[in-house]
Amino acid sequence: MTRRLMLPLLAALLLPACAGTPSPDDADGATFILVRHGEKTSDTERDPNLSAAGIERARQLAQRLAGDDITAIYTTDYRRTRQTVEPTAGAHHIDAETYDAKLPAGAFAARLKAAHPHGTVLVAGHSNTVPDIVAALCQCETAPMPETEYDRLSTVHVAADGSARLQVTRFGATIRAP
Repeated sequence: MTRRLMLPLLAALLLPACAGTPSPDDADGATFILVRHGEKTSDTERDPNLSAAGIERARQLAQRLAGDDITAIYTTDYRRTRQTVEPTAGAHHIDAETYDAKLPAGAFAARLKAAHPHGTVLVAGHSNTVPDIVAALCQCETAPMPETEYDRLSTVHVAADGSARLQVTRFGATIRAP
């Protein structure tokens, strides 16, 4: 392949990979990191604890976020979400704030943006709430979260001008139930 064709092809391949990476110019905005709670001990109890796998995932989340300057943490008032953020809260010496899981995603996203125009905020929720909160924060479409998915880490950077970027990665062990 000639160099004339190689450069545009290389640029086309690399540009999407760079699109979700925050740049130093974004330092004037806020970053919201959203996760679902870790694996739970029961699918039939209303408020189960984390299982051993969920406790390990919570530890891995704290390890993953150890280098980030977490300025606030939000969790629903369920054991599994509180237990998911406890290691991160402890490592960053932050008390997690409780939010109502029934609050409409748009209202909660607006509250987060207003309260945190700067900094990095961790939010733990549920498979039926996290995608909607992410979508409201980034004003973009997001994939639904299956009940068997626990490893999605959605990072939304909201710049001072209100523009937003979404980056989705994975953390911890990727275990999917059949």
